[in-house]
Amino acid sequence: MSEVVQKSKLAKQAAQTMGNLTTEQKNAALLLMADALVTEQQSIIEANAKDLERGKQLGTSASLLDRLALNESRIAAIAEGLRQIAELPDPIGDTLEDFERPNGLRIRKIRVPLGVIGIIYEARPNVTVDAAGLCLKTGNAVVLRGGSSALFSNEKIVEVLHGALNRSAIPADALQLILSADRSSVDEMLKLNGLIDVLIPRGGHSLIQNVVNNASVPVIETGAGVCHTFIDESAQLEMAISIGLNAKAQRPSVCNSMETLLVHEAVAAKHLNAIAEAFTSANVELRGDDRARDLVSSMQTAASADWGTEYGDYILNVKVVKDLDEALDHIRQFGTMHSECIVTEDAANAERFLQEVDAAAVYHNASTRFTDGFEFGFGAEIGISTQKLHARGPMGLPALTSTKYRIYGNGQIRQ
Repeated sequence: MSEVVQKSKLAKQAAQTMGNLTTEQKNAALLLMADALVTEQQSIIEANAKDLERGKQLGTSASLLDRLALNESRIAAIAEGLRQIAELPDPIGDTLEDFERPNGLRIRKIRVPLGVIGIIYEARPNVTVDAAGLCLKTGNAVVLRGGSSALFSNEKIVEVLHGALNRSAIPADALQLILSADRSSVDEMLKLNGLIDVLIPRGGHSLIQNVVNNASVPVIETGAGVCHTFIDESAQLEMAISIGLNAKAQRPSVCNSMETLLVHEAVAAKHLNAIAEAFTSANVELRGDDRARDLVSSMQTAASADWGTEYGDYILNVKVVKDLDEALDHIRQFGTMHSECIVTEDAANAERFLQEVDAAAVYHNASTRFTDGFEFGFGAEIGISTQKLHARGPMGLPALTSTKYRIYGNGQIRQ
């Protein structure tokens, strides 16, 4: 029996009891997990250092190494995420509908766990904790398969979390980590119908598309983030630069960072040099269309493929557009339905943008970096869904539930 099948079976067995746990039992386990992470932070940092060293030897980019790195402050933030999850309302058992039929049947629709959730992700060890916390709070078991770049970190984190679960009502088998770094372990998870109830991929475009295209297990798709910020004609320049810099340079490796800046031609004519200088000072490489390069000759030329690229790095496309219509057309063509922003003082244009842009999160005068479960008050997130069925946007606790109808009768039979 392979590691994937063995651990998925253990998770399936644990899932049978997870739905019977009380909110108090689950919350107590989450708090034990949070405390354990802080107590064992030094051993986690030491394991993480092995991953970082291996990454450097393999030539991993600085931005990806940043996604991988753990330190005391990041571990404290991860633990705080668990504490916030513990404070959030437990959706399991919530009544969504309650009605009575003419024949006297009472029908009640409630939230229930999904069962066993498989998470396939890449270089961010914080996902290991976020996924565990969110899944366990909602009464689900979880099978994690992280990337090889974070193998030491993930193994140590799960070891620490298991230690905490062994002192709680949640069975430790409800949290499983696949240690095999072989691609076949992913391929095997994609076909484990009957053991895994739903798969959630988190990572780059190629990982997500592999899961979506090849899984027979149901998938909740989390999408790549080719995010845009449009500086409209009426935008306050200082605000626009501040929002743009935050969206691109605050943490460029994440999916909610901006990849393309769209600038109204009236703003570009007066201020594109100042805008470009602000980004260049933040070590952002600019790639512009012809109109942008006519105004700022130091920009590199944006190739046709660049407009649809999620860089995850200090690289930004810049395009000068005639008006809101051209900006909307560009986003329709190249956006990935993740996060889009308009900076404007024109209420009508803001409303059009918010209404017409088809994305999970659409912003007026705020950075796309806020598309995040923690920032939305969810405690943490399992991912950001860019699909339209079941869940969309940052997926917190309710997204990890299904529903069940409970029907109460007194002898009714169907005629």
